[in-house]
Amino acid sequence: MLRLEDVSVSYGEVPALHRLSIEVDAGEMVALIGANGAGKTTTLNTISAILKPSSGRIWFEGERIDQCEPERIVELGILHVPEGRRVFTGLTVEENLAVGTTRWRRRGMSMAGDIERVYKLFPRLQERRNQLAWSLSGGEQQMLALGRALMARPKVLLLDEPSLGLAPNITQEVFRTVRELNEAGLTVLLVEQDAYAALRISRRGYVLETGRVALHGNCSDLRRDVRIQEAYLGK
Repeated sequence: MLRLEDVSVSYGEVPALHRLSIEVDAGEMVALIGANGAGKTTTLNTISAILKPSSGRIWFEGERIDQCEPERIVELGILHVPEGRRVFTGLTVEENLAVGTTRWRRRGMSMAGDIERVYKLFPRLQERRNQLAWSLSGGEQQMLALGRALMARPKVLLLDEPSLGLAPNITQEVFRTVRELNEAGLTVLLVEQDAYAALRISRRGYVLETGRVALHGNCSDLRRDVRIQEAYLGK
């Protein structure tokens, strides 16, 4: 469904990805783990066209997308929830959700059903639907960022560090929702600082080191790998 082939990306003269090749099949949840600076966020930013590769190819459902603009990536159904949530703090919860429906409104479609779906996933957002986003807790803002992406009816969700800065109980709630979405058929590429949680809820995983794939395989196998346990699982 989504495939990167020998993708290289640099920040000026500084290389960030080195001939990176990964793939995500339809309906999968795939984890990207690695140390800070390994290239995880760069990978997501390149897929969503925030960054352009210097070489290599990216394919989505048989279409080459590495030279597309970000709006085209969204139109194809690839939605990115960036690190740090980045909600529109001066808008209400419901206004933030409405931002994600722009392309549907252009086609004359109603957003009411999509908003209700988000509220069923995150009842707390419904309770705060008229609050400005700046007044939400960090966990509520993460729910809002995820809900806004869902408003665009994604085929693939790119999630960057969804647990960052959240209390453990909120983290569990967010991960539970992501797993439910995946079980319902949504394809997910997950970047997560909590390697254990990422490998527990995902089907396959890639370990990145300095912009390269160091290891990959089924998450159950990766969790048992001594190198992964020592480097990322604190064992």
